[in-house]
Amino acid sequence: MSARPFSKISAPFNGLLAAIGLVAVAVLTTPDITGRARLGLQLLLVAIWGIYLLQLVETLVLRRAKGPQDSTPAVAIDFLAVLVPLAGFLFASTRDQELFCAIWLLKPLRNSAFFRLIGRVISSEARNLIGVTSVFGLVLFAAALAGYLIERDVQPDKFGSIPQAMWWAVVTLSTTGYGDEIPQSFAGRVLAGLVMMCGIGIFALWAGLLATGFYAEIRRQDFVRNWQLVAAVPLFENLGSSALVEIVRALRPRLVPAGAVICRKGEAGDQMYFIVEGRVCVATPNPIELGPGSFFGEMALISGEPRSATVSAATEVSLLSLHAEDFQMLSISNPDIADIIRRTALERRGATPKA
Repeated sequence: MSARPFSKISAPFNGLLAAIGLVAVAVLTTPDITGRARLGLQLLLVAIWGIYLLQLVETLVLRRAKGPQDSTPAVAIDFLAVLVPLAGFLFASTRDQELFCAIWLLKPLRNSAFFRLIGRVISSEARNLIGVTSVFGLVLFAAALAGYLIERDVQPDKFGSIPQAMWWAVVTLSTTGYGDEIPQSFAGRVLAGLVMMCGIGIFALWAGLLATGFYAEIRRQDFVRNWQLVAAVPLFENLGSSALVEIVRALRPRLVPAGAVICRKGEAGDQMYFIVEGRVCVATPNPIELGPGSFFGEMALISGEPRSATVSAATEVSLLSLHAEDFQMLSISNPDIADIIRRTALERRGATPKA
């Protein structure tokens, strides 16, 4: 078996190496660690750094041979993982050299789709986020200014200037409430209450914008994936864009592992299935296999009869399911497809029974 290239180290292994290195960094900050244990941990950090160096070198070689292929963030993280600890070893004091290895926190993120998703959400909601952040800054300065004016004579040591009062404004606006700076006057406490309520509203706006952005981005990804699945079904390949949009909204993707039962004979059925990838086995007296582009379970939608056969996944199979209520809507908007499904169901009913 060939060795796995360093440039293709999996995300879990990158995470494991980073976790081991960060635990070693944390242990090295304890004052009572012995000299031998300290040396062992430092050698462990050097070994991890060496693995990351090899990963960087091989990634650069492959990048030069095959082109960038949108790997810039991964290469940047690989560079930081190697160069920052090296800079710490060369220029930092002996006591702080290991702390530069904390940059390895970024290593598990080099191939993370989740953080790319965050980037797209922030990019799409950038204008609104900047607007809310501007409001936060205005409220923060206004709260610090008001706190300074109200409390500067009562607590000159804590509210003696606007920069000093700004710490209180940050703590209050975020509703953290450390209690190290508390208004003493009645007007100051009224101000604190108002600032807290403003903070709740601003953070709710931030959370709402991000939640909306995540929802829209995930829906977009799901729509694109479902579109690709639907377009792969021969029954739908000649449809126009508007018809495909309606079908994409009606069909729901499902992945079934090999050997799993999809539907059982005699049970009530409320959905039919289209096969995108893989094969299914229909348990009739003469078992039948259906492959990509086929569909089954349509009798349950058309006649309401119980399942007439058990269908299981012969291989891992990617399906699109159509529920009864969605089938009725599809029959109205796309009668041609509904007629094909009904005609196929009647042909199967007159021949070999199926689910």
